[in-house]
Amino acid sequence: MRSNGFAEWKRRVEGVGGCARPVRLAGSSAVQAGDGSALSQFEGMIFTACGNRREAVCAACSARYAADTFQLVRAGLTGGKSVPETVSEHVRVFATLTAPSFGKVHNQPRTRSGKYRPCTGCGEYHHDADPRLGMPADPASYDYIGAVLWQAHCTELWRRFTIAAARHLAAALGIPAGQLKNHLRISYAKVAEYQRRGLVHFHAVVRVDGPDGPDTRPPSGVTEELLCSVVRSAAASVRVSSPESDAVGTRELVWGEQVDAEPIAPHASGDVDALVHDRKVAGYIAKYATKGTGATSGVDSRIRNEASIEDLDVSEHHKTMIAVSWWLGGLPEFEALNLRRWAHMLGFRGHFLTKSRRYSVTFGALRSARTEHRQAEQLAALGITDTDTVTVVADWAMTGIGYHSDAEREFAAAIATRHLTRTAGKENAA
Repeated sequence: MRSNGFAEWKRRVEGVGGCARPVRLAGSSAVQAGDGSALSQFEGMIFTACGNRREAVCAACSARYAADTFQLVRAGLTGGKSVPETVSEHVRVFATLTAPSFGKVHNQPRTRSGKYRPCTGCGEYHHDADPRLGMPADPASYDYIGAVLWQAHCTELWRRFTIAAARHLAAALGIPAGQLKNHLRISYAKVAEYQRRGLVHFHAVVRVDGPDGPDTRPPSGVTEELLCSVVRSAAASVRVSSPESDAVGTRELVWGEQVDAEPIAPHASGDVDALVHDRKVAGYIAKYATKGTGATSGVDSRIRNEASIEDLDVSEHHKTMIAVSWWLGGLPEFEALNLRRWAHMLGFRGHFLTKSRRYSVTFGALRSARTEHRQAEQLAALGITDTDTVTVVADWAMTGIGYHSDAEREFAAAIATRHLTRTAGKENAA
C-alpha cells in the first residue's frame, strides 16, 4: 500500500467516504466550453459508492442514507426542502403499530416505575443480554405459519390502515366519505423495525394536511387527541385474509393490541424545545431506516437453496421462520407472495422506509441537489459560474466491485471510521 499509486487510491476511497464495496469505474470525463474546447479533462479510474443502506453491509453509505432520511422526515415536520414551514403547525403524531402474538415469548416486562417483573413466558427474570429474549417459551406451540404470513402481509395492513385512518377522521369531523379528499389528506413517513421475536413493527409520523397537501391547513376540528384516537381505532378496524390454502388454512391477519400514538407538539419559530423534539423523531426514524434484520436474523443475503438454511448462524427460532418462509413459498397458493425470495427477511417483503407522496421531499431530489452542489463546486474551481455555457461529457465502464485485498479493505475501513467520526463531531457541535 506504499506504492506510488497509494495517494491516488486513497483519494478515490476518501471520495466515497470509505465505502466498503465501491464500484470501480474506468473511462474519462471532460468539461467543454460552448465552442467545444476542453476546459478540463480526466482519464483513468474512479470509485462510486455502493449505496447500500444497511449499516451491517456498509457503514459509510448507511450513514449517508440515514442523513438523507433525517432530512426527508424532518422536512415533513418543520418544513424546508421545498416543503412550506407552515407544515410545522399541522397536527402530527408519532405512531407505533405492532404485530399480534403468535405464542408466548421470553420477555422483560416492567412496572410503570421501571422495575423488572418476571417473564410472562417462563416466570424467570431475564438480563438484557439473555439470548432467550424474544424466543418462544414453547417452540412446539408457536404459530410460525401465522407469523410468516402476517409478516408477508403487514405492508398491506399498513395501506389499509392509512385508508381507514382518513375515513375515521372524516367521520369524526362530519365529512361525507365521498368528499374526504376535498377536505383533508393524511400524510406519513414510516420505518420498519425488527423486534427480537423476528417480527417487524412500524414507527411512523402521521400528519393531517388540507386537501392540497402540506400547502394547505387541515380542517379546524382536527386535534392531537382526535388524531391519536383515530390511529388506534383505524388500526383495530383493519384486517387482511391470507390466500386460501388446503395446507395451512386461511388466516385473518390484524395488528397487535399494542398501538401507541403520541402527539408531536407544533412549534412556532424559535420554539427550541419543540424543534428538538422534531429532531429526535426524525433521528429515531433515520436510525432504524439503516437497519436490516441485524441481530434479529443475522442474514443479509438471499437464501439460494433449502439445504443452506441449516448452516445459517442464527437462532433456532429465526432459522425456523426462514425455513417456514421457504416452505410456504413453494406452495402454489402463495406463489404471488414470492416468499422464497424474502425468506432471509423472515417473510417481510416491504421497504424499511416508505412515505406518502405528499409528505415531503424525495430521496431522488435530495441526491440530485447533492450532485448539483458538487458539480457547481467543481466548475467554480475552474472559474466557471455560468453552468449553461458548459457541457460535461463522460464515458465510464464498470471494471469491478470492492477492493483487491484485505489490506485495502482495512485501510478503507479506517478512512470510513475517521470520516464518520468527523461527521458526528460536526453534527454534535451544531
